[in-house]
Amino acid sequence: MMKILDRIALFLLIVGGVNWGLVGIFGFDLVAYLFGGSAGLISRIIYTVVALCAVWCISLYFRNSRLIEE
Repeated sequence: MMKILDRIALFLLIVGGVNWGLVGIFGFDLVAYLFGGSAGLISRIIYTVVALCAVWCISLYFRNSRLIEE
């Protein structure tokens, strides 16, 4: 179960990183564009979920490497 959560969190973190790359390079926020502006409820939920995934992925650094590979 943890492996699935790790992969989901990593995927969402990558999506968030690509979104921030678009913001930095082109000034275009894809999440805000798709979900009604950066202040929209759905956009804020997505931003929060991506932030929680980032916090979750911090735990990957502190786990035993054998547990991650299994």
